[in-house]
Amino acid sequence: MAQIITIEYPDSLANSMRMSKSEFGREIKISGLVKLFELGKISSGTASKVLQMSRIEFLELLAKYSVGFLNVEDLNEDFQNA
Repeated sequence: MAQIITIEYPDSLANSMRMSKSEFGREIKISGLVKLFELGKISSGTASKVLQMSRIEFLELLAKYSVGFLNVEDLNEDFQNA
């Protein structure tokens, strides 16, 4: 079952980034998941599933946010699944 998070923000915020409301919503979703990954709260696999992309695509996306992708938890998960 999917959950929904609602965030209130002024229209000027999306406008200042030259984004539509849907583009801004997607950016917030991506940046939130990238930050959770960076903090070690979620794995790249979890983030990629939520974003409906491959794990490789998510790892490539991290470069846009200047976040490294080598995560000890992910490596442990990979070894356990091998």
